[in-house]
Amino acid sequence: MLMIDSQRVHELLDFPGLIAALETAHMGGMPKQSDRQIYQEPNAEGQPDIFIILPAWQPGEGILAKLVTSFPNNKARHGLSTVNSIYTFINGETGVVEAIIDGEAVIFHKTSSDSALGSKLLSRPDSKTFLMVGAGGLAPYLVEAHLTARPGIENVLLWNRTLANAEALAEKLAAKGIKAEAVTDLDAALREADIISSATMATEPHIKGKLLKEGAHLDLVGSFTPEMRESDDDVLTRAKIFVDHRQTTTRSGEFLGPFERGVITRDDVRADLFELCQKRAEGRTSDTDITMMKNGGGSHIDYYVAKYLMDRHAGRSFSTTCNS
Repeated sequence: MLMIDSQRVHELLDFPGLIAALETAHMGGMPKQSDRQIYQEPNAEGQPDIFIILPAWQPGEGILAKLVTSFPNNKARHGLSTVNSIYTFINGETGVVEAIIDGEAVIFHKTSSDSALGSKLLSRPDSKTFLMVGAGGLAPYLVEAHLTARPGIENVLLWNRTLANAEALAEKLAAKGIKAEAVTDLDAALREADIISSATMATEPHIKGKLLKEGAHLDLVGSFTPEMRESDDDVLTRAKIFVDHRQTTTRSGEFLGPFERGVITRDDVRADLFELCQKRAEGRTSDTDITMMKNGGGSHIDYYVAKYLMDRHAGRSFSTTCNS
């Protein structure tokens, strides 16, 4: 059984190759069995500690089991990462465990590449200014993935509730050769940005739809429970709405309240990545369209990424029978 550590994961999951692999995978179908379970318990500060189980099974090819926790007080109380995870990849013919994989490293690449694929399909190719909202562990990967999808971006803006964290992110990106500027006025940055990616733990919206410029693309990453929300109702009424997967992603807090209040209906979700990649639905149709994609990161995407990683580790070209 292989033990694939974070260093090896970062070597194998290159953004150009992974984004292309996800696009190829979405040309076909889902793993035959794919779902997730989310459990929550309040911590001492009243915030939710979260445990998520995501399995995916493509018979005869592979089985993925992902375990992930999100404990928001880890850094302050224990000096540990907020998110921790492992992936187990199992042979689909024998049921034998083939690899235990560092989950945090996979999540960073998987989530950011999912968002970048959405941007490749929906944002304007001539986008120049990118805004990253949030400066957590995922943020530098989202910046790098979006720049891979849109290499013409010239300006990278960073906003975080704590300015020092945005400044630290700017330094981290500079070490990779990416020039970025920490900003203090989120509203002004929203008005300027061509592409916005938000990855926060917010339960109250901070992305104001009225401020989005014509032609902007919004990538929402953070709201992964029913209680979380990053964008307001004006985003939903102004933007053309897309998701990475209709069934799993529309369970997000980004949609549940607006559905219940009649702000939008499920029919207002125009397409998911399967429909876009297979050209069964239109994405952006004009330079003035505002587009939004909610990144829900279902277990099917975890499966595609794990399969890509296993194929690269073995020196094989990426393939999956989900496309059959």
